[in-house]
Amino acid sequence: MPDELAPVAAAAAIRGVPFLKGHGTENDFVLIPDRSGDFQLSAELVRALCDRRAGIGGDGLLRIAPDVGGTGYLMDYRNADGSLAEMCGNGARVFVKFLYDHGWEPAGPIEFNTRGGRRRADALSDGRFRVQMGAAQVGDPTPTGVRVIDGRTVDLPGRAVDVGNPHLVAFLEDAPDTVALGELDLSVGPGYVAEVFPAGVNVEFVEVTGPNKVTMRVHERGVGETRSCGTGAVAVAAAYLARIGANAGVVDVTVPGGVVQIEVSDDDSSLTGPAVIVGSGWIDADWWAAHS
Repeated sequence: MPDELAPVAAAAAIRGVPFLKGHGTENDFVLIPDRSGDFQLSAELVRALCDRRAGIGGDGLLRIAPDVGGTGYLMDYRNADGSLAEMCGNGARVFVKFLYDHGWEPAGPIEFNTRGGRRRADALSDGRFRVQMGAAQVGDPTPTGVRVIDGRTVDLPGRAVDVGNPHLVAFLEDAPDTVALGELDLSVGPGYVAEVFPAGVNVEFVEVTGPNKVTMRVHERGVGETRSCGTGAVAVAAAYLARIGANAGVVDVTVPGGVVQIEVSDDDSSLTGPAVIVGSGWIDADWWAAHS
């Protein structure tokens, strides 16, 4: 998709609205380039675009817009239900790949803004992208409950983790009865204490598979189960390290969509993994107007 499309408002009036589709470890997104900052996205429009049957389909939407705070760009991320989100680690890698591939930013480390704060990222020689995610704050114990495919509900202790957005991490080895990760029914939202998470929470369930190696599944607020969650992987890594009495370390996190690597230190964390742009096209102008 050439950058000659700018200004997007003029292009939209002629051909429709440009979009791209991308994913990070199969956590997929609709990308809306908005270099001039013209688009106002309603929750209804975001829901329609992320609809997998009547729209383009995605776990969320990334509007690539000028940073209102100054130079650079804002990763304006929305969940599939249209709600605003503070941060998305997998989306950040796809966002950065777009900026590099389309010449909006030169090669090298870059900074961009999110609702969860400023972030820094760079491309690695092996084709992966690394995003600095900020400090992961492991908080107090708090319970969750999850349905199993045989219809039972299993109650689990968990830990709150703040990665700029809220997470609740539970390790299956703490379950009162033996349950495997593949037996969880995440078509139903896990339980949590609403007073602890008044804005909702992303819930991760974890199996430890080896030293500094874990496998997880996640139910994301505003979306449901996804194939991957970048901030969730950071939350899981931080909770795992706290569990073994470490303040820092590198953890390989396997998700249904692939593997990401998390590095945690006392005051920062990073997420390293792939980013893929699948394709691009145009959203029909009349369809856009009807759903705006």
